[in-house]
Amino acid sequence: MNRFDRITAILIQLQSKKVVRAQDLADRFDISLRTVYRDIRSLEEAGVPVYGEAGIGYSLVDGYRLPPVMFTKEEAMAFLTAEKLMGKFTDNNLTGHFSSAMFKVKAVLRGTEKDMIETLEDNILVMERKSDVLPPGNILDVLLKAIADKKAVKLVYRAFGNNENSERLIEPIGIFHEHNNWYTIAWCHLRETYRQFRADRMISAQLTDIPQQERTSLKEYYKQDKEAKEALCVQKAVIRVHNEVTKYMQEQKHYFGFVSERTDGDYVEMTFLTQSIEEGLARWFLMFADKCEVVEPQLLKDSIAALLEKIIQKHPLHNYDSQTR
Repeated sequence: MNRFDRITAILIQLQSKKVVRAQDLADRFDISLRTVYRDIRSLEEAGVPVYGEAGIGYSLVDGYRLPPVMFTKEEAMAFLTAEKLMGKFTDNNLTGHFSSAMFKVKAVLRGTEKDMIETLEDNILVMERKSDVLPPGNILDVLLKAIADKKAVKLVYRAFGNNENSERLIEPIGIFHEHNNWYTIAWCHLRETYRQFRADRMISAQLTDIPQQERTSLKEYYKQDKEAKEALCVQKAVIRVHNEVTKYMQEQKHYFGFVSERTDGDYVEMTFLTQSIEEGLARWFLMFADKCEVVEPQLLKDSIAALLEKIIQKHPLHNYDSQTR
């Protein structure tokens, strides 16, 4: 990136946040802090009202805005792709908000970029999978508003394995997408602790005027949660998998604590850190057992053998012999 483009990008970033730290600019553009200071001085000399506080960061005078920014061809394509994803992975309200924003983006595109967008419109598809579950109604929209406004949410929820709904008052601190589902981490007034709620199990969510108490951030929550899990009894397991079946294990291996792998000839050696060797990892391993072997621990080998014994007891081999005869 040349200096002119970098200074323009810095100005855009200053408009995107109330305060921007010099270190954040240095990290984004891979430049020194001295170069950041020099670029900021160039903006000031050009008449841009930038002010900064030592130890805090840089801000623009409130109300200062440039005319609409022209997007590049590549940026326009990225917006269009994001719009397709939004339509498949978020609720109706968020999809509508993004579509409205896209009209504004398209309004400032040059003629050639508009033609390109129209050409690509019908040539980018996001296919649905049976495992994809979208949140009902406006669930994500309500959760995001609650997080932004720091308000509590009145929730009607049906937990896994329950046949009845329960009413909860929760204080969401963040949302995330994992294993084809949306979740929120929230302080639950009923349980008086943080709980994880799956969006597709929310029957309804209503934003209230009840202010949230001072809670941790989602980032800090996961840091503490990770430290707590590491303090528990986590066991290491290593399996060798033939190349023929590794492609079928890629999506699910992360559910069982996958941490790394290395190639060894026709095999891939996978390492897991898990708290559920006997039930989780052992049962999953059986799906591919004819093409795999356990390196360690002995507990995993014993668990697989015990499960196989139960299977054989329920499905004796002589039943199959008699059927073939």
